[in-house]
Amino acid sequence: MIGGGRLSPSPGRTPQDSRSVPMLKKTPGSPDPHGDNDLLAAIERGEPISTVTHEEALREDPVLAIEHFNFWYGRQQVLTDIRMPIPRGKITTLIGPSGCGKSTLLRCVNRLNDLADESHVSGQMSLNGAPLYDSSVDVIALRKRMGMVFQKSNPFPKSVYENVVYPLRIDGIRQRRRLDEACESSLRKVALWDEVKDRLRDNALTLSAGQQQRLCIARAIAAEPEILLMDEPCSALDPIATAKIEDLLEQFKGSYSILLVTHNLQQASRTSDFTAFMFLGRILEFGPTRTIFTRPRLAETNDFVTGRFG
Repeated sequence: MIGGGRLSPSPGRTPQDSRSVPMLKKTPGSPDPHGDNDLLAAIERGEPISTVTHEEALREDPVLAIEHFNFWYGRQQVLTDIRMPIPRGKITTLIGPSGCGKSTLLRCVNRLNDLADESHVSGQMSLNGAPLYDSSVDVIALRKRMGMVFQKSNPFPKSVYENVVYPLRIDGIRQRRRLDEACESSLRKVALWDEVKDRLRDNALTLSAGQQQRLCIARAIAAEPEILLMDEPCSALDPIATAKIEDLLEQFKGSYSILLVTHNLQQASRTSDFTAFMFLGRILEFGPTRTIFTRPRLAETNDFVTGRFG
């Protein structure tokens, strides 16, 4: 199980293990931030490999800071030297081919990977300046500070009302007026109130798939989380339901800080402010979404966003 932060790597494997290092190529015509064309050598020297500066993201006042973060399942290193800020009030997407570590990184933020046997970390994450992996951290209290929306909607087998107010109830809130206000406010924010206001006592499992996912988003924001984590929230939905979720994301900008995992590149380019391209457990490029999709500095990023692989 994971203990506190800054743990030692597994014996016999280091963060710069060349077996997991991708062969990188600079996009023709782009500047080489390392002063040469050998980015692989730069990785092996332990230098930063993100070729888009974080300066613009840092100016946005990060709600979450990830510094030199590594994650292992047993002796297998899954994430290597992750460094990125998650700007406040913005949408940051993680893109990359299947198996590159996007969902693993997302689950590390709210420490769901603590539940994996023999998993451990090094480096640090901090939420609004407070470390997430210190041994003194109350993981249950930490998760209350975050909202989580999974790939498949997971409403509880309770009423629509009880699903939405569940985070408040576990925080000990019992006043009916506060619960009613939170329920209506959250359902309105996800454009679901008019559809279910007469069905609040119905079992949430009777809703359509798209309604269930919006209900899960309403539950995630009911307690006003400091960050909202979304893991492929539209992958199981039809185009109409997907469009509704994307409309919500646009409306959430400025009010919520969102870290979104998606395989849908069009969705990433439409909805996000910042994008990180992940490959083999590393972040190869990070920066404003427009830059990543129109002027990437690595050929691998360009090949991925243009559909040549992935």
